[in-house]
This record gives sequence, structure tokens and C-alpha cells, in this order.
Amino acid sequence: MPPNYVKQPTDYVKKGALRAIEPAIALLARNNVSPNTITTVGTLITVAASIVYATGHIMTAGWIMNVTAFFDVADGQVARRTGRSSVFGAFYDSTLDRVADGALMAGLAFFYATNPVHHNLYMVVVCLVCIVGTFLISYTRARAEALGIDAKVGVMQRPERMVLLSIPQSLFGLFWNGWVLMAIILLLTVTAWITAVQRIAFVYRATQHMDAKPIRMINDPAPNPSSPKAASMPATRRAQS
Repeated sequence: MPPNYVKQPTDYVKKGALRAIEPAIALLARNNVSPNTITTVGTLITVAASIVYATGHIMTAGWIMNVTAFFDVADGQVARRTGRSSVFGAFYDSTLDRVADGALMAGLAFFYATNPVHHNLYMVVVCLVCIVGTFLISYTRARAEALGIDAKVGVMQRPERMVLLSIPQSLFGLFWNGWVLMAIILLLTVTAWITAVQRIAFVYRATQHMDAKPIRMINDPAPNPSSPKAASMPATRRAQS
């Protein structure tokens, strides 16, 4: 059997948050608001927060990010309650999440690249490394799900990232000459890469219990079974061709 999913602390926090925003979600569901519209609005607000980050108004951007947490939860809840859950909806939500993740770190990279007081090329590099790590987190899970494995594991999933990119900034901004913000970005970067490695290890363990199946590259033409050349090839090799 593959490894079991272990509940994260944010799973319990999310339950409490759902109870708090229940009236707003119920209102959206009653008015049959499109879940994709909710997703789009949430992403646009996140992009707006990234622009505010880029201009150096860190505390303001943190408060804007606090608002986006509602949209992150509301779209899925409204979709389920209105019976409008769809494969495209899940794809659209995941795609815009990547846009939001990239925009936030790009905004912070721009801040460190252009701000006359907090200019720091090292932090620009850290932000870029964080973007790659963050995208690896989502990619490893997506590839795992394509294999039928739920790799929702790791120390830094998206809810944790959103919390770290909103609450500390809204409370501290550039406190201690910006060291709080730098510490948060460094923490996000390190834990993003740790999470990616954790998911790779999780999938590795899970696949040890799966039956090996021949794989054919989709770009290659399928061999003709009646061909003498195909018949002489080993079965696994024919499947990979």
C-alpha cells in the first residue's frame, strides 16, 4: 500500500476558517456566482498585491493578501454547493494559483532589485530560487496525481505559503530594517525545496508498490504488431517506442 496522507496543521485551521466565512460562502452559492469568477477575482487581487510588494508598500500588500485567503477557499466551496465542480474548474484554479505564486515572488524580486534602501541582489536570487521551488511543489504533485498518487505531503504547501506571505507582512512590514521580510522569504525558499524533495521521496516509496507497466512515448508512432522487426523486439522496448 502507498504511504498514507498525514494531516497538516493547516487542515484544522482551514476548518475553523470555513466556519467563520460560512455566511459569505452561502450568499455566493445562493446567488449562483461562478466558481471560476471567484478564482479569477482572487488571482487579480493577488497580482495587485504583488504590484504593491514591488513598490515597497509591504504592510499594505500583506493586508491585501489577507483578503485573497477568502477567495482561495470560496471557489471550491461554491463549486461543490452549486454542483458546478468540473475538471476544467480544477485545472483553471490550479493554473491561476501558479500565476499568483509567480507574481508574488516576482514582485518581491523587483522590490529588492529596484528599492534604493533595501536593494539586495542576493535576495533577488533567493526570490528566483523560491519561484522555482514553489513551481516544483505543484509540478511534483500534479505528476504524482497523473500516476494515481495523492502526493499532498510536505512541510510547505500552498496554505502555509499564503499565510507566510500575508500575516507577517501585514503585521511587521519592513520591521527591523526588513530583516523580518528577508527571514520569511528565506524560510519559504528552503521549505519549498524541502517539500519538493519530500514529494519526490513520497512518490518513490509509493511507486515501489505499483506494478511496472510498459510505457510508450506519445511522440513515437506505435509499432505495427505484424512487422517482423516489431515482433523481434522485446515487449517492453516495443511499448517504449
